[in-house]
Amino acid sequence: MSDLNNKNRIAVALGDFDGMHRAHQTVITGAENVIIYCVNNKFSLLQKSIFEKRFPNTVFADFEQLKNMPGEEFIEKILLDKFKAGMILCGFNFRFGRNAGWSALDLRNYLEEKDVWVRILEHLDFDGAPISSTRIRKAVAEGNIELANNMLGYNYTFESVVVSGDKRGRTIGFPTINQHFPQGLIIPKFGVYESVTIIGDSEYKSFTNIGVRPTWRVETPMAETHIFGFDGDLYDQEVRIELIRYLREEKEFSSLDELKAQLNYDKSSII
Repeated sequence: MSDLNNKNRIAVALGDFDGMHRAHQTVITGAENVIIYCVNNKFSLLQKSIFEKRFPNTVFADFEQLKNMPGEEFIEKILLDKFKAGMILCGFNFRFGRNAGWSALDLRNYLEEKDVWVRILEHLDFDGAPISSTRIRKAVAEGNIELANNMLGYNYTFESVVVSGDKRGRTIGFPTINQHFPQGLIIPKFGVYESVTIIGDSEYKSFTNIGVRPTWRVETPMAETHIFGFDGDLYDQEVRIELIRYLREEKEFSSLDELKAQLNYDKSSII
């Protein structure tokens, strides 16, 4: 077999990569200039628009085309003919082919004879249990955003266009931006979060209410963010929000004064 450290080998990382969490990152850092082949594009933890910006070397598969493809055909047509792969990187639980009939070990056994190196990465633990997209989704849904962020390796993030709201917040000194959640992205537990808002190249401390706003109920869950120290018009602009920690549950207020007092307390807990 030729030198396995040959930098001229084309490396292809295989996986679902939903969220590109810390365990996924160990897969894609296994070689230089790796091509990321995202097989099953779910994007419940990291929306595709952000994924593409962070990992421009990604190729997104057509899963409908792949799901019934025999394993041998996937290897020959996709990995060898399309990508000219000389090195494959994948997780220990990667499966492919019709009915997910092929395993990572099957992949290695098939390609060994073709002088293609298959590096299989074991699971990565955090707090005594393997990191997985399922575990992270559970943490996000329960509002345990700090745990989710630790497993992701970055802050839970979303971006979407700022839409018009009812403008009540500005009447009490807390103007907000309103955003719908990107389709498919898991919605965190309803409540108020410490957050960071990214506008262009600038970052601002903020807090974000996620939910239906019990005081002035809305039909679909939204993100409503008050940005500290920012004064400007963001309507129709795409703004990115990162969630840092869960502060409290949503609650209904009997008056604007009661709401203002709570928001002042929320802000004081962040500054």
